[in-house]
Amino acid sequence: MAVPAEQPAGQPAGQPAERHRRVAAVFTERVLGTGDWNVPTPVEGWAARDVVRHLCGWFPDFLAASGGPALRRGPSVDEDPVRAWAVHTDAVQRLLDDPAAATLTLRNPHLGELALAAATDMIYTSDVFMHTWDLARATGQDDRLDAGHCALLLDGMEGMEDAIRASGQYGPRVDVPAGSTAQTRLLGFIGRDPSWQPSP
Repeated sequence: MAVPAEQPAGQPAGQPAERHRRVAAVFTERVLGTGDWNVPTPVEGWAARDVVRHLCGWFPDFLAASGGPALRRGPSVDEDPVRAWAVHTDAVQRLLDDPAAATLTLRNPHLGELALAAATDMIYTSDVFMHTWDLARATGQDDRLDAGHCALLLDGMEGMEDAIRASGQYGPRVDVPAGSTAQTRLLGFIGRDPSWQPSP
């Protein structure tokens, strides 16, 4: 899970629903382009299906623990990762598109009180964005991320690195060459080796 700054790191002020729609659409393309769900990913110990399992699992649990609404759940990721993702991402989008639901207040011991839309923008949509690289790189698909979004995320996260590391959600920073792109620097920050490649 991503834990960026108070104004969602990497997210200009604006529309959480539209941002989720764009970010989730790219991840959906990578889901549909995955031919082997058992291939290893840059996340140690995870296969491709585990990336989807993670995103479909933690956010509904977070909402439930924070006083939010229940999300519709699809089949298990083991049974049908494509359908599981489709049901999940549609449920999140419907929630954000609902003006009444999006303004609900969540209460979480780690984040305090936040509007549902802001919380989703801050921790979930950012997570989908970053995990898009994991799935794409693992499955040989286009792994380019939006450079501006990468830069904004990195800027927000670097300002609270101690808290992020303490959360246990990220591995140690991976050093990258000076002058690297925003995407490379973001990947290194969150503990990914930007040069990781699937085994031949």
